[in-house]
Amino acid sequence: MTAIDYLDSPAAREALRRRTLRVVMASQVFSGAGLAAGVTVGTLLAADMLGTSSLSGLPVALFTAGSAGTALLIGRLSQRLGRRAGLTAGYAAGALGGAGVVLAAAVDSVVLLLLFLLVYGAGTATNLQARYAGADLAGPRRRGRAVSSVLVATTLGAVTGPNLVAATGDVARDLGIPALAGPFGLAAVAYGLAGTILFTLLRPDPLQASRRIAAAEPSGPAATGRQRTGAGKPSTGGVLAGTTTMVLTQLVMVAVMAMTPIHMRTHGHDLHATGLVIAIHIGGMYLPSPLTGLLVDRFGRIPVAAASGLTLLVAGVVAASAPTDSVTALALALALLGLGWNLGLVSGTAMVTDALPVQTRARTQGVVDLCVALAGAGGGIASGMILSATSYATLALGGGILALAVIPLIARRRPAGA
Repeated sequence: MTAIDYLDSPAAREALRRRTLRVVMASQVFSGAGLAAGVTVGTLLAADMLGTSSLSGLPVALFTAGSAGTALLIGRLSQRLGRRAGLTAGYAAGALGGAGVVLAAAVDSVVLLLLFLLVYGAGTATNLQARYAGADLAGPRRRGRAVSSVLVATTLGAVTGPNLVAATGDVARDLGIPALAGPFGLAAVAYGLAGTILFTLLRPDPLQASRRIAAAEPSGPAATGRQRTGAGKPSTGGVLAGTTTMVLTQLVMVAVMAMTPIHMRTHGHDLHATGLVIAIHIGGMYLPSPLTGLLVDRFGRIPVAAASGLTLLVAGVVAASAPTDSVTALALALALLGLGWNLGLVSGTAMVTDALPVQTRARTQGVVDLCVALAGAGGGIASGMILSATSYATLALGGGILALAVIPLIARRRPAGA
């Protein structure tokens, strides 16, 4: 479809919006597998190679820190060259990081492990940045559903990835590589495929298309952000409220999720059980997205953001009270943890995107995701220390209580119309 085609009529623009969503969703199926595979075993691999569990939160902190830096770079690259260039580069870096972790495990190098975990984080950042590509061509009344469509596409790969831990581990073992490195090999392939799909098919670029549409018809959907915020300036209240929501929910989710595999192994659960719990958790992160998007569009951003804090509190209580031998209870807690994150991410993304004019949208979104990723890195580092100093129950309950802070914070920064 050419620039002239989608400028011709609302029907052509709608066709472009739908095609863009299909392409981004196809890439997300693979990127979800890459994201989930590494998350499942990263803490376990680091604990084995470092020889201690007190630093087992370091892998999550590292690839979350890598995600932070990459989010900023992808935002700037997308601002200059479009979503296609930014997202493709991010997935290429994520694939390199996954392959590097396999190499580090094969040669038993902690230095290489830490370096490539940082690079691996690029895939995580790109996976999240893709949601903005889905929302570029959507108006405010459909923005929540556009974001959720991209997120739910991640579910298939994200749920499948952890359940391939044992199989990829067997392959790695047969090659003389530590079994826990196997899922990172899967991540490298999955991120590579996601990047290839976007590079090949994401044409016209959705961000560049939205700018052309805004220039051709300022009253059109793509220009709505500019209209709502006045003279092309961002709405500070909307950006702050959305960022606050995503920062808090990311911090709490990463902290509890990162230590769950360690907690399970300490109490005798095998990789199959751990993979199942993490798969259910990631399903909770992405599978409810269609309903979340509908709620955000129908009832507003703020009520759904508040619900995210309450859901994370319930998740913390369930995790803290779960019997150590109960996979079912832990799976329920992690499903709720994922759901709380989903509610926060979709509502927060909609608030931020509503508040930004299309001309500067990508750059600011990169800064927002930088903050979100840094919060996750902080949660990953703190979680290992808290687990070593206290207990998993304390970590989970403390995280749930912290999540409640989202309610008064977003109430103070309530964006107009939310």
